[in-house]
Amino acid sequence: MNSDMVLKVKNISKNFGLTRALKEVSLNIEQGEIIGLIGENGSGKSTLSSIISGVYPATSGELELDGRPYKPVNTMDAQKQGISMITQEMGTLPGIRVADNIFLGKEQLFTKGGVVNRRKMFREAKKEMDKLEIDHIRPEDPIIKYSLEERKLIEVVRALYGSPKIFIVDETTTALSQHGRDIIYKIIRQFKNENKTVLFISHDLEELMRVCSRMIILRDGVLIARLKKEEFNEDKIKELMVGRKLTDDYYRSDYDGSFEKEIVLSARDLYMGKSLKGVSLNLHKGEILGIGGLTDCGMHELGKALFGIEKPMYGEVVLGNGEKVDSEKRAIKNRMGYVSKDRDQEALILSASIQENIVLPSLSKLRKGGLIFNRTEKRFTSRQVMDLNIKCREITQEVRDLSGGNKQKVVFGKWLGNESEIFILDCPTRGIDIGVKAFMYRLMYQLKKEGKSVIMISEELPELIGMSDRILIMRNGKIRGAFERTVNLNEAVLIKEMV
Repeated sequence: MNSDMVLKVKNISKNFGLTRALKEVSLNIEQGEIIGLIGENGSGKSTLSSIISGVYPATSGELELDGRPYKPVNTMDAQKQGISMITQEMGTLPGIRVADNIFLGKEQLFTKGGVVNRRKMFREAKKEMDKLEIDHIRPEDPIIKYSLEERKLIEVVRALYGSPKIFIVDETTTALSQHGRDIIYKIIRQFKNENKTVLFISHDLEELMRVCSRMIILRDGVLIARLKKEEFNEDKIKELMVGRKLTDDYYRSDYDGSFEKEIVLSARDLYMGKSLKGVSLNLHKGEILGIGGLTDCGMHELGKALFGIEKPMYGEVVLGNGEKVDSEKRAIKNRMGYVSKDRDQEALILSASIQENIVLPSLSKLRKGGLIFNRTEKRFTSRQVMDLNIKCREITQEVRDLSGGNKQKVVFGKWLGNESEIFILDCPTRGIDIGVKAFMYRLMYQLKKEGKSVIMISEELPELIGMSDRILIMRNGKIRGAFERTVNLNEAVLIKEMV
């Protein structure tokens, strides 16, 4: 074995029932490499990283770590042997403190005579967070106090405790602001300088091309290509991923920005803590209204306020029929749908089936004579699965087993099935591949053409410009600029209002 080789993957296959997620994948990983792992949703990249990090075993094949057989029984075992992973999904436990999450499974380090020394644990947690310059999170605080991004940073601290030799980053940057991404990039540079290895999974091709020294491309569970830095080419990589030529023209091609005069939803002078400071807007019938800004500008809180999830301290949200939106129940009753940025925590019940998730908002509509028949639910769900091309074994499959893109289709299916007329989409393409993105953009444009109305909240300026009839830019809880759809609108113009 090459002395620089740290991990050898030999003919690894993984089956989930009749589904073959990986098919005899082999690759060598050397010290000091930053390897990008890319592919469409369902290509097998997360499955491969999960096998390497001990989440579950391979069906067949072998792993070697430092020239010795490597067969981790769980993630704790993998971490003890020097391999840690952070994932796109939330990996912190609610109901406990920050420090407890960081040292989950390692409590014995702070235990004497059966008693956990909390002060010692808090000191150690603070020391580890200080290494990453995370100074706004308190080890003794309950985890629920912190946002999705902050909890993800806590996971990073946990993964790096014990100085692993291989660090797997699975779609984590999609959940982070630029500040959080900068922390990840700093860690990656540090690993490279220390001759350690990073396996970096991302749908952001530009990010991978910038950060990685080598790229591995998977498609349908098969390793398609290994590319060196000098071979990186965006169009070629996309073609290898999807198996065909894919151009960038999946945004709208029209620039008339037309929609009807009828107002279907209004926000009037919304105030909510530090997040919203007098926000007002109108959404028209047949309009895609884009809302952008930096992560902490207040746009995500605005989406929740518009759907009635969070109640503003002052101001109101009113529908075109004059009815106020003061709760989720009222919003759903009035045929509104909401896609959360935090898909796994707020938009889906991961332990429930595809069918149970999709029918949830429509139960009252499916009820006949006080009863809901399973065949009615099956027919209703199968229609959404077929229309949205949700890849699954069966509609009774748990949602947690689906890829990110197919999970997102299930979320859309809930609201399409309920015949929603207004859609509030918070980062609707976060963590999904370019093929599913193109599908989502076509779906949004189709909804517009059908006279339905969409509010798209996004941190990605290209999709705001590419899909919106109008764009509102937020900064520090206020709307700072409004832009009409034109050929000449560009990112630089929007950024001036964001910072």
